[in-house]
Amino acid sequence: MLPAAITVLSSSPELLANQWQRYKYFYTQKGLSQKLLTIIRYLISGEAQCEYCIGFNAATLINMFELTQNEVKGLVEDPSNAPLCEKEKALLLFVLKSVNNAHSVQQSDINELKALGSSDKEIVDAVTEGVTMLAGTILFDTFKVEVDY
Repeated sequence: MLPAAITVLSSSPELLANQWQRYKYFYTQKGLSQKLLTIIRYLISGEAQCEYCIGFNAATLINMFELTQNEVKGLVEDPSNAPLCEKEKALLLFVLKSVNNAHSVQQSDINELKALGSSDKEIVDAVTEGVTMLAGTILFDTFKVEVDY
């Protein structure tokens, strides 16, 4: 079965190929945990109110990372309580800040991430995952992608 979210891009083979490359990169990179990336996708899709993405990422957090439904709901209430190490929790909060208001980001925010051990690559990758998720939610909602999982 090809997920409905992927079929949206099938009318543009070049964009579909690009998206598959992005998936491959984020699933094989070594700097950021898959749990962090999934929490980023879950929270961004929640803010954008994309039901397809909310459900998919919530299910991933529950089934793959063994969070309870209450823990998943708690992420929305207070992302600073995410079950992540200090470095990744700071990255998560930074991504949310940048996606919600990039103009509010200061060099001191980036310096704090680096002081916790984040590399430039990890910071850029984390923000990229957030903004890509936001773009995806807009695409899925525009084309009324139905839940098929």
